Amino acid sequence: MNTKQIDFVLEIAHTKNFNRAAENLFISQPALTYQIKLLEDEIGFTLFERSARGAVLTPAGEQFCTTLHNIRNELKRAIEQCQNFSSHYQTNISIGLPTRSALYFLPQAIEIFERENESIFITPHFLPIFDLSPFLKGEEDILFSMEVDVKRIPDINLHAIFESRIYLITQKSDPLAQKTIINLEDLKNRTLMIGGGSPPELKAVQQRVINALNIPYFNSNDYDTTLTNIATHKGICLAPGFLNDHYNEFAWIPFNCPETVKCVLCTHASEQRESVYNFVKLLQKIYRENPNFLV
Repeated sequence: MNTKQIDFVLEIAHTKNFNRAAENLFISQPALTYQIKLLEDEIGFTLFERSARGAVLTPAGEQFCTTLHNIRNELKRAIEQCQNFSSHYQTNISIGLPTRSALYFLPQAIEIFERENESIFITPHFLPIFDLSPFLKGEEDILFSMEVDVKRIPDINLHAIFESRIYLITQKSDPLAQKTIINLEDLKNRTLMIGGGSPPELKAVQQRVINALNIPYFNSNDYDTTLTNIATHKGICLAPGFLNDHYNEFAWIPFNCPETVKCVLCTHASEQRESVYNFVKLLQKIYRENPNFLV
């Protein structure tokens, strides 16, 4: 199926007539009929019921046309975006990260960088946490990651960005939310959520709390599920600070422990563009200048 065939199908669906559609498309009616027959043979079902009065979509054809409308609209938007890009920018740098909160100062860095480099466009891509495949396949130029997940991967460079402290997440109405720092004994008689792909540093803290206090705990599949459980008063959670979205929905209180989660920016060892490394250095500089920012 090609884009012309998409236009042919949608025009026939609109006019309900092969002859009129052919006139509007500036092709002959036999040529239009031939193209539709080719398409129907390819997709394996009939699109139109023909009669002396015109052409009516089959039920399958109606569903197919809905999808084709969406495809054509998405294609139009993609072309328009790329036309805008090509008229203003010469280079694109893509950066993958699991959530916007992972690099809180990313918008500030993009604004500064693009102001000083008007021909370069920075594109953030939000990836599932722990999904390294787009970066490893070369689809991302820069990747935010926990160091433990990438330190043994060959042919990449690691650039330290910050060390994320461990925080307790609770409802803002929880008495623990009034504390400035949480100590181990503060969690006595509470229910702790664990799992969800916790890094080794966090797992060590979780296990120490469970062993010392013998408190109940249960596994939470992922971070969003964990937040939902906190919101429904099912438990509390320990998490690295870079996950804090700063929307002020929950209380994030520092947990008194020596462990931190080292976070890095990754680039490909084969990367030659100075602009990529300049953007990494800019992010590092911003974080150095904000040492008291809660991560």
